[in-house]
Amino acid sequence: MVITSKLIPISILVLSFAAGIISFYIMSDLPKEEKKKQIDELISQLVNFVLFIWLGKILLHFSIFIKDPLAILAYPANSDSFYLAALGIVIVLFYKSFRKQLNVLALMKSFLHVFLVASFLYEFIQFVWYNNPYAFGYLIVLAILLLLYFLLYRRITASLLLMVMVGGWSLGMWMLTSIQPFVTVFGYIMEPWFVGLFFMLSFVILINKRRKGDVQ
Repeated sequence: MVITSKLIPISILVLSFAAGIISFYIMSDLPKEEKKKQIDELISQLVNFVLFIWLGKILLHFSIFIKDPLAILAYPANSDSFYLAALGIVIVLFYKSFRKQLNVLALMKSFLHVFLVASFLYEFIQFVWYNNPYAFGYLIVLAILLLLYFLLYRRITASLLLMVMVGGWSLGMWMLTSIQPFVTVFGYIMEPWFVGLFFMLSFVILINKRRKGDVQ
């Protein structure tokens, strides 16, 4: 029973991202081979993110891990683990971009579609199935962002679309944190400082890449 209760949230998360990836594959205008390449890279980075979350759990409970490595399995990953995983992914992407092994902006464009669809489905399940009232606000934010995304993604440049989405998501999260006790993304609590940091870093990267002509 305990194992089943732990597997259900994981299954919902996997289902949500699977729906996002399938939606991207069906609706993207990219050539078939490029779509497969982007999906492979997205899945690779999602796996890396999960591994970084586990690494974060170990670092945050290192004394327990030394005494009993298997005991770490009993500790749920909290927001601190999420933040450490986000830092790990940023470092990986920066390294691959620096080595010219990855077009980070192209990956961001692909991830945007997957993230919005996966997030909307995940929050919808949380609101309808689990009757989570705090999921409703974020669900509305995601619905607005999805509507904007599908209205704009063929009408404006990719760089401008990414800026609109990053700005809209950050603004929505800030508003929610001011009227709700907490806001979660895939079950992890988002602190206002993290939302602000994400907003600033994303805009710096996008503006820098746009000036260099790396994205249209």
